[in-house]
Amino acid sequence: MRSTTTSPRAAAVVAAVLSVLLVTAPSAPTAVAAPAAAPCASKWKATKRVAVRRPAWNEGPIATTRSPVVGHLRKGKIVRSCVVGVGRDSWSEYSECGGGRLWRIVPGGQVPASCLKRVRTN
Repeated sequence: MRSTTTSPRAAAVVAAVLSVLLVTAPSAPTAVAAPAAAPCASKWKATKRVAVRRPAWNEGPIATTRSPVVGHLRKGKIVRSCVVGVGRDSWSEYSECGGGRLWRIVPGGQVPASCLKRVRTN
């Protein structure tokens, strides 16, 4: 059996290569506990009776004035909404409550954002 010995120069080269590999190697993924998302706490009050619309299958994610009405919010009804949809086409522009293209996502569908007023909670 033959005995192998490494020269000091070879050992230095191996050490240099290993240090480069360790520095450039991607670090192992670490598990970080992300904080739990806070539930939606944004409350809005309907300023008048307003139709709740849900986009049809061929309209995309944002309601339009052609979208079917699936219900109504009566004046003074308080709903939770943390998401706003922005309509990009001409059919998503509404004239109710002053007009606009922003639609608030509420339980059951979408309503024109200008028909809702923010409820302040203390």
